[in-house]
Amino acid sequence: MSRREEVIVLGAGVVGMATALTLADRGHRVTVVDSARGPGLGTSFANGAQLSFAYTDALAGPGVLGQLPRVLLGLDPALRFRLHLDPDFLRWSIAFLRNCSAGAFRRNTLAGLILAAESRHALDALTERHRLDYGHGVPGKIHIYRTAASFAAAEATVALKREAGVAQTLLDPDAAVALEPMLAPVRGEIAGALHTPDEAVGDPHRFCVSAHEALLRTGGSSMFELPVDRIEANGRQPAIVTGCGSRVPADRIILAAGPGAPRLARTIGVRLPVQPMKGYSITAPAGVAAPAASITDVANRVVFARLGNRMRIAGLAELGRRDTRVEPKRLRALVDSARAALPQAADYDDIESSWAGLRPATPDSLPVIRPIAPGVIANTGHGGLGWTWAAGSAERVAKIIEGTA
Repeated sequence: MSRREEVIVLGAGVVGMATALTLADRGHRVTVVDSARGPGLGTSFANGAQLSFAYTDALAGPGVLGQLPRVLLGLDPALRFRLHLDPDFLRWSIAFLRNCSAGAFRRNTLAGLILAAESRHALDALTERHRLDYGHGVPGKIHIYRTAASFAAAEATVALKREAGVAQTLLDPDAAVALEPMLAPVRGEIAGALHTPDEAVGDPHRFCVSAHEALLRTGGSSMFELPVDRIEANGRQPAIVTGCGSRVPADRIILAAGPGAPRLARTIGVRLPVQPMKGYSITAPAGVAAPAASITDVANRVVFARLGNRMRIAGLAELGRRDTRVEPKRLRALVDSARAALPQAADYDDIESSWAGLRPATPDSLPVIRPIAPGVIANTGHGGLGWTWAAGSAERVAKIIEGTA
């Protein structure tokens, strides 16, 4: 290991907590800083809960271009782009369009698969080493496709992933229902399905809490309800400056603040290619036909993950939205889509909680994990795969510090 360093991790979501615990395991003295009152209360609080190690498909791809008019006009209930004249947004949008080629989709998807494989192993190691408790399970996942065209596109992507060693099986409607009987009510609407047997689930908020407890046991520390005004990295030891003007130095600062990372990066003259993408979720009691496997309804862009006797249902993607308000109209759109996808998966009349959060998205759907100033490393831009990539990203940060990246 490299010399023991004082490290500040900005952000206590799944990416920040995985990074903090990984660095503490390497012998570094780690302090987590977050403006919330505790760990995992932002983007990580109630996301889709699926650990999608085999489903790292980039958002930008050839099929997106044909959907753009509908998306820009707000006619797609699940995916929306809110246009801004902000230069950073315009740069992001141009870069996104450049990533819509078949070659870029292939390159970005495979790069995501590599990180996901690293992450699976890293998360298993963290979980075993610290006995982390977050409802981890491996129920497998089934993608259901409602049109022949979408199923044909899935076949092409499966072929791509098989080259990378990913095990997936294409199913006809009868085989899908045989594998997951709770799909029977929508059997007539399924054109085909894709089964990935070793996909996992876990509660991201519980992970953050459990990882924080483990960090404290290793001698690490945390500072919550502490807004950070800026980062200083002007050739001396880097430091954070809090909202009340206090300067806290460290050997390294890890910027894992999710959608808040671009603002802090700008304080050291760095523009990160990250834009917020708003998503929603609900948590409700499992219904009479709640699936055991995780389900992704591709047409409605809704994901279902069973967490014990509850269902976590997530969806919607609104690029350019910068607020976390739960808007009743958009929440109804999610519930309506979920009902249409799996009408008996959850008790939709007894929703226990609803949530909205901002996912930090990049144009190529890959996170930014690299030094951005002396002593400052960015670890952000994971989009909807922060939970999936968190532990692998943490390992990459550790290797940067150790000089073995």
